[in-house]
Amino acid sequence: MMLPSINMMSAAADSTAVKSDELQRSTTSISDTTPTDIEDIPSDTIPVLSKRELRRQRVANRNLHYNILGGPSYTPDFGLLVGGSALMTFRMNPSDTTQRRSVVPMAIALMFKGGLNLMTKPQLFFKGDRFRIFGTFSYKNTIENFYGIGYSTNKDYERGEDTSEYRYSGIQVNPWFLFRLGESNIFAGPQVDLNYDKITKPAAGMVNEPSYIAAGGTEHGYKNFSSGLGFLLTYDTRDIPANAYSGTYLDFRGMMYNKVFGSDNNFYRLEIDYRQYKTVGRRKVIAWTVQSKNAFGDVPLTKYVLSGTPFDLRGYYMGQFRDKSSHVMMAEYRQMINTDKSTWVKKMLSHIGYVAWGGCGFMGPTPGKIEGVLPNLGLGLRVEVQPRMNVRLDFGRDMVNKQNLFYFNMTEAF
Repeated sequence: MMLPSINMMSAAADSTAVKSDELQRSTTSISDTTPTDIEDIPSDTIPVLSKRELRRQRVANRNLHYNILGGPSYTPDFGLLVGGSALMTFRMNPSDTTQRRSVVPMAIALMFKGGLNLMTKPQLFFKGDRFRIFGTFSYKNTIENFYGIGYSTNKDYERGEDTSEYRYSGIQVNPWFLFRLGESNIFAGPQVDLNYDKITKPAAGMVNEPSYIAAGGTEHGYKNFSSGLGFLLTYDTRDIPANAYSGTYLDFRGMMYNKVFGSDNNFYRLEIDYRQYKTVGRRKVIAWTVQSKNAFGDVPLTKYVLSGTPFDLRGYYMGQFRDKSSHVMMAEYRQMINTDKSTWVKKMLSHIGYVAWGGCGFMGPTPGKIEGVLPNLGLGLRVEVQPRMNVRLDFGRDMVNKQNLFYFNMTEAF
């Protein structure tokens, strides 16, 4: 059961100045009007706002909008849990109504088995959109599963307390800083990625798994610290990055993790992310993406590339398919319900939408060697909690293991 949304939305203050000629006419009218004339003015010419309208105006004049959703839930990865999500939007400069709104989605989950999951992926826009700060920040202490490395091992690995489960705790701090190049739509900048990962209480089957042993895992567990520096080069013409209706996004990024930076292993990551959005009607969008993620070198057990996450191949257990290379192609149709909002029912319906997607993942030990194919399709429900900001509920299908998974998140998958 989901708790109702707590909506405390607001927008940047837009103080509207009275035009000088209107003020002059108003002053002249009052000065030339006798008390008798004023008494003759019909009272209905003075607009009287209801309490509801006054409240709407006050809400609209605030800078910070936020929504909170929460309640008991269930996921195949973590079982029963109490989860909550929050979405905050605001302008860095409240008085600048032309400034792009920053978006900060947050999620928290408390597991009945014992555990905590915290995550936020902010998108902060500064003056004139000359500078941006994006990133991923997370803390996890949960029960997870390890299925080995490589498609042939992953797809047949038995999931269970005695075969794959372990207790994971970890923290990630991964900000990236983007500077606009001139007047173009190209951004470039550095990024930092700090990760501490710890595995305890590995299952008996996991302790004997060859890739776990090769990485240095023991019956007591495994731990790793990775520290990396990297670069980003991004082309971005999306109208609203968190829920684009139009535009193109092309991102190249590379990371170097090295013992010089304090990392336990020397390894590298190279990622390419292409997305495009096409409006095909009122509040109707077709979005598609092609992504490639690759790791090279002495990759730690917890830093292999994953195929199947809440942001791409929804339907596959997160972490089940891992190797050094993953490529994904997906297309998604998104539509919100359009009404004239003449009744409260129609107003409610105008905040509802749906999506349908299909795609495929490819994985292997090198970028050019494909060992596994992961078809994927699914349906989703959208609830607009702020203008162009949605809560998404997705139902995805794993075509390899013939299973379905359910997802609840803020903002679109891509």
